[in-house]
Amino acid sequence: MPFLPIGRRRWLGTAISGLAIALTAPRTLAEPAAVAPIRELCTALLSIMHAGSRTAFQQRFATLSPVVDRVFDLPAILRVSVGLGWSNLPADQQGRLMTAFRRYTIANYVNSFDNFTGQRFDVQSETKTLPNGEHLAQTRIISGSGESHELDYVMRQEGSAWKAVDVLADGSISRVAVQRSDFRSLLARGGAPALIESLDRKTADLSGGALT
Repeated sequence: MPFLPIGRRRWLGTAISGLAIALTAPRTLAEPAAVAPIRELCTALLSIMHAGSRTAFQQRFATLSPVVDRVFDLPAILRVSVGLGWSNLPADQQGRLMTAFRRYTIANYVNSFDNFTGQRFDVQSETKTLPNGEHLAQTRIISGSGESHELDYVMRQEGSAWKAVDVLADGSISRVAVQRSDFRSLLARGGAPALIESLDRKTADLSGGALT
């Protein structure tokens, strides 16, 4: 993958070339706790890949959901993706938007990782320390034929827990930056209801109507 499984499908929507994060900080020995959530995610993804489309989408969704909740700081990702307007949204719209965004995120993973053909994940035991104190956990997904794609996770420590707050395809394309552009366009046209409707529609499409 990056933003698509090996040789097949765009991952989590779209990627815009040129959106990059400078990752020039030196590589340092990783905090084991910063890498552990990504290992858990990769193990869960392999599990639903082995289950494949012969297993109901709702069942794979239920399997992956608690892992995504543990690995990602979805509320923080959503706030950054929406931008400064987040604080101006009524509480009920914030709640509905969070529910729609969570379902969309998990459905994207389930839809993208739906078939096992010998793929494996290579999770690096070292991270890059970013200037703001966050860490970059680096992974590759390698196909049965040996084709490799880089997928990296920006990890932030909150208390004793490390959670992912961004995903970088090919080591540079920020999912949050791409998402922010998409979300703000929808918000400008129709506010939070338009974004919620869009996320719900995409979730239904990704699940083949299993999640409506």
